[in-house]
Amino acid sequence: MSPDDEPAPVPSLSRRQQMGAGTARSLLLTVFGEFVLPHGLPVWTSTVLHVLTRLKIEEKSARQALNRLAADGWIASERSGRRVRWALTGHGHALLTEGAERIYSFGRDRDTWDGRWLVLLASVPESKRDLRHQLRNRLTWAGLGSPAPGLWISPHTSREAEAKQVVESLGLDSEVYSFCGPFSGIGSERTMVEQAWHLGDLATAYEGFVQEFAGLQPDPGDQVLLAQVRLVDAWRRFPRLDPQLPRELLPPHWIGVRAANVFKDLHQEWHAPAQQRWTTLTTDA
Repeated sequence: MSPDDEPAPVPSLSRRQQMGAGTARSLLLTVFGEFVLPHGLPVWTSTVLHVLTRLKIEEKSARQALNRLAADGWIASERSGRRVRWALTGHGHALLTEGAERIYSFGRDRDTWDGRWLVLLASVPESKRDLRHQLRNRLTWAGLGSPAPGLWISPHTSREAEAKQVVESLGLDSEVYSFCGPFSGIGSERTMVEQAWHLGDLATAYEGFVQEFAGLQPDPGDQVLLAQVRLVDAWRRFPRLDPQLPRELLPPHWIGVRAANVFKDLHQEWHAPAQQRWTTLTTDA
Protein backbone atom coordinates (compact mmCIF):
# COMPACT_ATOMS: atom_id res chain seq x y z
CA MET A 1 0.00 0.00 0.00
CA SER A 2 1.39 3.34 -1.01
CA PRO A 3 1.70 6.08 1.63
CA ASP A 4 0.02 8.44 -0.82
CA ASP A 5 -3.13 6.30 -0.59
CA GLU A 6 -3.45 7.06 3.11
CA PRO A 7 -4.12 10.41 4.81
CA ALA A 8 -1.66 11.61 7.37
CA PRO A 9 -2.83 11.12 10.96
CA VAL A 10 -4.64 14.14 12.35
CA PRO A 11 -4.24 15.48 15.87
CA SER A 12 -7.73 14.38 16.96
CA LEU A 13 -9.08 10.94 16.05
CA SER A 14 -12.79 10.59 15.38
CA ARG A 15 -14.93 8.04 17.22
CA ARG A 16 -15.11 6.07 13.98
CA GLN A 17 -11.31 5.86 13.82
CA GLN A 18 -11.03 5.00 17.50
CA MET A 19 -13.41 2.07 17.24
CA GLY A 20 -11.96 0.84 13.94
CA ALA A 21 -15.17 1.14 11.91
CA GLY A 22 -14.21 -0.09 8.45
CA THR A 23 -15.08 1.23 5.04
CA ALA A 24 -16.06 -1.13 2.22
CA ARG A 25 -12.58 -0.88 0.70
CA SER A 26 -10.80 -1.36 4.00
CA LEU A 27 -12.90 -4.38 5.00
CA LEU A 28 -12.51 -5.89 1.54
CA LEU A 29 -8.72 -5.57 1.73
CA THR A 30 -8.84 -7.22 5.15
CA VAL A 31 -10.90 -10.13 3.79
CA PHE A 32 -8.47 -10.65 0.91
CA GLY A 33 -5.45 -10.37 3.17
CA GLU A 34 -6.82 -12.60 5.93
CA PHE A 35 -8.40 -15.35 3.81
CA VAL A 36 -7.77 -15.14 0.06
CA LEU A 37 -4.02 -14.51 0.40
CA PRO A 38 -3.16 -17.54 2.60
CA HIS A 39 -5.48 -19.92 0.69
CA GLY A 40 -4.17 -18.80 -2.70
CA LEU A 41 -7.51 -19.45 -4.43
CA PRO A 42 -9.95 -17.11 -6.22
CA VAL A 43 -13.16 -16.20 -4.40
CA TRP A 44 -16.66 -15.91 -5.85
CA THR A 45 -18.45 -12.58 -5.71
CA SER A 46 -21.25 -14.24 -3.75
CA THR A 47 -18.82 -15.24 -0.97
CA VAL A 48 -17.43 -11.72 -0.71
CA LEU A 49 -20.96 -10.28 -0.58
CA HIS A 50 -21.94 -12.82 2.07
CA VAL A 51 -19.16 -11.53 4.34
CA LEU A 52 -19.36 -7.80 3.62
CA THR A 53 -23.14 -7.50 3.90
CA ARG A 54 -22.95 -9.15 7.32
CA LEU A 55 -20.38 -6.49 8.22
CA LYS A 56 -23.07 -3.85 7.53
CA ILE A 57 -21.75 -2.93 4.07
CA GLU A 58 -24.47 -2.43 1.45
CA GLU A 59 -24.24 -4.75 -1.53
CA LYS A 60 -23.87 -1.84 -3.94
CA SER A 61 -20.93 -0.47 -1.95
CA ALA A 62 -19.34 -3.93 -1.77
CA ARG A 63 -19.56 -4.36 -5.54
CA GLN A 64 -18.12 -0.89 -6.09
CA ALA A 65 -15.22 -1.71 -3.76
CA LEU A 66 -14.47 -4.88 -5.76
CA ASN A 67 -14.46 -2.96 -9.03
CA ARG A 68 -12.25 -0.22 -7.61
CA LEU A 69 -9.72 -2.70 -6.26
CA ALA A 70 -9.65 -4.27 -9.72
CA ALA A 71 -9.17 -0.86 -11.35
CA ASP A 72 -6.27 -0.20 -8.97
CA GLY A 73 -4.60 -3.49 -9.96
CA TRP A 74 -5.05 -5.37 -6.68
CA ILE A 75 -7.40 -8.07 -7.99
CA ALA A 76 -8.56 -9.44 -11.35
CA SER A 77 -11.90 -10.99 -12.30
CA GLU A 78 -12.39 -14.44 -13.80
CA ARG A 79 -15.78 -15.24 -15.38
CA SER A 80 -17.37 -18.69 -15.32
CA GLY A 81 -20.68 -18.55 -17.14
CA ARG A 82 -22.71 -15.88 -15.38
CA ARG A 83 -20.62 -16.01 -12.24
CA VAL A 84 -17.48 -13.99 -11.44
CA ARG A 85 -14.66 -14.81 -9.08
CA TRP A 86 -11.74 -12.68 -8.01
CA ALA A 87 -8.04 -13.50 -7.72
CA LEU A 88 -5.17 -11.45 -6.38
CA THR A 89 -2.82 -10.02 -8.99
CA GLY A 90 0.95 -10.22 -8.48
CA HIS A 91 0.82 -6.59 -7.39
CA GLY A 92 -1.98 -7.26 -4.91
CA HIS A 93 -0.30 -10.38 -3.58
CA ALA A 94 2.95 -8.50 -2.93
CA LEU A 95 1.26 -5.56 -1.21
CA LEU A 96 -0.97 -7.71 0.99
CA THR A 97 1.96 -9.95 1.95
CA GLU A 98 3.96 -6.90 3.00
CA GLY A 99 0.95 -5.51 4.85
CA ALA A 100 0.28 -8.79 6.66
CA GLU A 101 3.84 -8.98 7.92
CA ARG A 102 3.61 -5.46 9.27
CA ILE A 103 0.17 -5.90 10.83
CA TYR A 104 0.80 -9.22 12.58
CA SER A 105 4.17 -8.22 14.02
CA PHE A 106 3.23 -4.67 14.94
CA GLY A 107 3.44 -3.65 18.59
CA ARG A 108 5.18 -6.74 19.95
CA ASP A 109 8.82 -5.72 20.30
CA ARG A 110 10.64 -2.41 20.67
CA ASP A 111 14.32 -1.89 19.97
CA THR A 112 16.71 -0.59 22.62
CA TRP A 113 17.12 3.17 22.19
CA ASP A 114 20.50 4.92 22.27
CA GLY A 115 18.97 8.34 23.06
CA ARG A 116 19.73 9.80 19.62
CA TRP A 117 17.24 11.59 17.38
CA LEU A 118 16.95 11.91 13.63
CA VAL A 119 16.01 15.53 12.84
CA LEU A 120 14.90 16.88 9.46
CA LEU A 121 14.56 20.57 8.63
CA ALA A 122 12.22 20.86 5.65
CA SER A 123 11.80 24.38 4.33
CA VAL A 124 9.41 23.78 1.41
CA PRO A 125 7.94 27.05 0.09
CA GLU A 126 4.19 27.72 -0.06
CA SER A 127 4.39 27.71 -3.85
CA LYS A 128 5.13 23.96 -3.67
CA ARG A 129 2.08 23.08 -1.58
CA ASP A 130 1.52 19.76 -3.35
CA LEU A 131 5.08 18.69 -2.61
CA ARG A 132 4.65 19.71 1.03
CA HIS A 133 1.57 17.51 1.22
CA GLN A 134 3.38 14.55 -0.34
CA LEU A 135 6.36 15.05 1.95
CA ARG A 136 4.09 15.11 5.00
CA ASN A 137 2.27 11.95 3.96
CA ARG A 138 5.43 10.00 3.23
CA LEU A 139 7.39 11.11 6.30
CA THR A 140 4.38 10.31 8.47
CA TRP A 141 4.19 6.88 6.83
CA ALA A 142 7.88 6.42 7.70
CA GLY A 143 7.05 7.10 11.37
CA LEU A 144 8.39 10.63 11.69
CA GLY A 145 6.52 13.25 13.69
CA SER A 146 6.35 17.02 13.34
CA PRO A 147 6.46 19.02 16.62
CA ALA A 148 6.65 22.33 14.71
CA PRO A 149 6.20 23.51 11.11
CA GLY A 150 9.11 22.44 8.92
CA LEU A 151 10.59 20.20 11.63
CA TRP A 152 10.44 16.38 11.55
CA ILE A 153 11.86 14.01 14.16
CA SER A 154 12.24 10.30 14.91
CA PRO A 155 14.03 8.39 17.66
CA HIS A 156 14.78 5.73 15.04
CA THR A 157 17.92 7.11 13.39
CA SER A 158 18.01 4.07 11.09
CA ARG A 159 15.08 5.62 9.22
CA GLU A 160 17.33 8.32 7.77
CA ALA A 161 17.83 6.21 4.64
CA GLU A 162 14.06 5.96 4.12
CA ALA A 163 13.63 9.68 4.76
CA LYS A 164 16.41 10.44 2.27
CA GLN A 165 14.70 8.29 -0.34
CA VAL A 166 11.46 10.20 0.20
CA VAL A 167 13.19 13.57 -0.10
CA GLU A 168 15.12 12.59 -3.23
CA SER A 169 12.05 11.09 -4.92
CA LEU A 170 10.27 14.43 -4.48
CA GLY A 171 13.23 16.44 -5.76
CA LEU A 172 13.63 18.29 -2.45
CA ASP A 173 17.31 17.53 -1.85
CA SER A 174 18.26 21.22 -1.70
CA GLU A 175 15.43 22.14 0.69
CA VAL A 176 15.74 19.50 3.43
CA TYR A 177 18.60 19.02 5.92
CA SER A 178 19.14 16.20 8.42
CA PHE A 179 20.96 15.86 11.74
CA CYS A 180 21.40 13.05 14.27
CA GLY A 181 22.16 13.49 17.96
CA PRO A 182 20.82 13.47 21.53
CA PHE A 183 18.27 15.88 22.98
CA SER A 184 20.03 18.80 24.65
CA GLY A 185 19.25 20.89 27.74
CA ILE A 186 16.67 23.35 26.41
CA GLY A 187 12.98 22.52 26.60
CA SER A 188 11.23 19.26 27.45
CA GLU A 189 11.79 16.08 25.47
CA ARG A 190 8.40 14.70 26.60
CA THR A 191 6.59 17.87 25.46
CA MET A 192 8.30 17.59 22.08
CA VAL A 193 7.12 13.99 21.76
CA GLU A 194 3.53 14.90 22.64
CA GLN A 195 3.48 17.75 20.10
CA ALA A 196 4.91 15.48 17.40
CA TRP A 197 2.63 12.46 17.90
CA HIS A 198 -0.31 13.43 20.15
CA LEU A 199 0.03 10.37 22.36
CA GLY A 200 -3.16 11.22 24.27
CA ASP A 201 -5.24 10.78 21.14
CA LEU A 202 -3.35 7.61 20.25
CA ALA A 203 -4.00 6.22 23.74
CA THR A 204 -7.72 6.95 23.28
CA ALA A 205 -7.70 5.00 20.02
CA TYR A 206 -6.01 2.06 21.73
CA GLU A 207 -8.50 2.19 24.60
CA GLY A 208 -11.35 2.06 22.08
CA PHE A 209 -9.79 -1.01 20.47
CA VAL A 210 -9.40 -2.78 23.82
CA GLN A 211 -12.95 -1.92 24.90
CA GLU A 212 -14.38 -3.22 21.62
CA PHE A 213 -12.55 -6.55 21.49
CA ALA A 214 -11.19 -7.62 24.91
CA GLY A 215 -13.37 -10.40 26.29
CA LEU A 216 -15.33 -10.86 23.05
CA GLN A 217 -16.41 -14.48 22.53
CA PRO A 218 -18.05 -14.92 19.11
CA ASP A 219 -20.05 -18.01 18.27
CA PRO A 220 -18.67 -20.51 15.71
CA GLY A 221 -19.48 -20.05 12.04
CA ASP A 222 -20.09 -16.62 10.57
CA GLN A 223 -19.73 -14.83 13.90
CA VAL A 224 -16.12 -15.83 14.53
CA LEU A 225 -15.16 -15.08 10.92
CA LEU A 226 -16.77 -11.64 11.11
CA ALA A 227 -15.11 -10.96 14.45
CA GLN A 228 -11.72 -11.85 12.97
CA VAL A 229 -12.26 -9.48 10.05
CA ARG A 230 -13.28 -6.65 12.39
CA LEU A 231 -10.31 -7.34 14.67
CA VAL A 232 -7.72 -7.25 11.87
CA ASP A 233 -9.38 -4.31 10.13
CA ALA A 234 -9.30 -2.28 13.34
CA TRP A 235 -5.70 -3.24 14.15
CA ARG A 236 -4.34 -2.54 10.67
CA ARG A 237 -4.85 1.20 11.28
CA PHE A 238 -2.35 1.39 14.12
CA PRO A 239 0.87 1.00 12.09
CA ARG A 240 -0.16 4.28 10.41
CA LEU A 241 -0.95 6.00 13.71
CA ASP A 242 1.70 4.69 16.12
CA PRO A 243 5.39 5.54 15.46
CA GLN A 244 6.50 2.75 17.85
CA LEU A 245 8.42 5.04 20.16
CA PRO A 246 10.98 3.56 22.58
CA ARG A 247 9.66 2.74 26.04
CA GLU A 248 11.68 5.63 27.50
CA LEU A 249 9.48 8.10 25.59
CA LEU A 250 6.12 6.53 26.44
CA PRO A 251 3.88 7.17 29.46
CA PRO A 252 4.00 4.51 32.21
CA HIS A 253 1.81 1.44 31.60
CA TRP A 254 1.34 2.37 27.94
CA ILE A 255 -2.05 1.11 26.71
CA GLY A 256 -0.54 0.20 23.33
CA VAL A 257 1.22 -2.78 24.93
CA ARG A 258 -2.06 -4.18 26.26
CA ALA A 259 -3.79 -3.55 22.93
CA ALA A 260 -1.06 -5.47 21.10
CA ASN A 261 -1.51 -8.40 23.48
CA VAL A 262 -5.29 -8.34 22.97
CA PHE A 263 -4.83 -8.43 19.21
CA LYS A 264 -2.24 -11.21 19.30
CA ASP A 265 -4.24 -13.44 21.68
CA LEU A 266 -7.60 -13.02 19.95
CA HIS A 267 -6.20 -13.37 16.44
CA GLN A 268 -4.55 -16.62 17.46
CA GLU A 269 -7.68 -17.88 19.25
CA TRP A 270 -10.03 -17.10 16.36
CA HIS A 271 -7.70 -18.06 13.51
CA ALA A 272 -8.55 -21.75 13.11
CA PRO A 273 -12.36 -21.49 13.40
CA ALA A 274 -12.44 -18.39 11.14
CA GLN A 275 -10.35 -20.13 8.48
CA GLN A 276 -12.55 -23.22 8.77
CA ARG A 277 -15.67 -21.13 8.20
CA TRP A 278 -14.05 -19.47 5.18
CA THR A 279 -13.25 -22.88 3.70
CA THR A 280 -16.88 -23.92 4.17
CA LEU A 281 -18.16 -20.75 2.52
CA THR A 282 -15.89 -21.10 -0.49
CA THR A 283 -16.63 -24.81 -0.86
CA ASP A 284 -20.40 -24.32 -0.70
CA ALA A 285 -20.42 -21.24 -2.98
